[in-house]
Amino acid sequence: MQLSLHADYSCRVLIYLATMDAELVSIEQIATAYKISRHHLVKVVHQLGKLGYVETTRGRGGGIKLARSASEISIGEVIRRTEQPSFALIECFDPATNSCPIIGSCGLKPWLAKALHAFLETLDDVTVADVVAKRKQITRTLRSNENGAVDEPP
Repeated sequence: MQLSLHADYSCRVLIYLATMDAELVSIEQIATAYKISRHHLVKVVHQLGKLGYVETTRGRGGGIKLARSASEISIGEVIRRTEQPSFALIECFDPATNSCPIIGSCGLKPWLAKALHAFLETLDDVTVADVVAKRKQITRTLRSNENGAVDEPP
């Protein structure tokens, strides 16, 4: 199983913001720190704002920050709400596009559904604050990327 870039980048944005102590940051800073597409991050941040995870401030001196405490944001919830378009692990998970001829007798789908449920249930117990437990190391790495330096192991 692989998460979409949208869900992955959503988590990365929240992690970055959690290390910034409510400081407003730009999408450009995040894109540079992670060495990822600014264009794609604009879409991600827009959705995170609509979902209530981030606050955005426009204009000169504007930026983004977490809309609530990192300890209140469940990774499982974020993944559920940002995975695009859905968790159709295999074709038969989506009735609209399923063309598998053995759907009525195959036993794979219930097992995969159970595994997906367990995956998300595990992530429900993890918060953004948990993920940034090594805050100083994360911040050092991201800041060195912003400055074009190569991070050295601690």
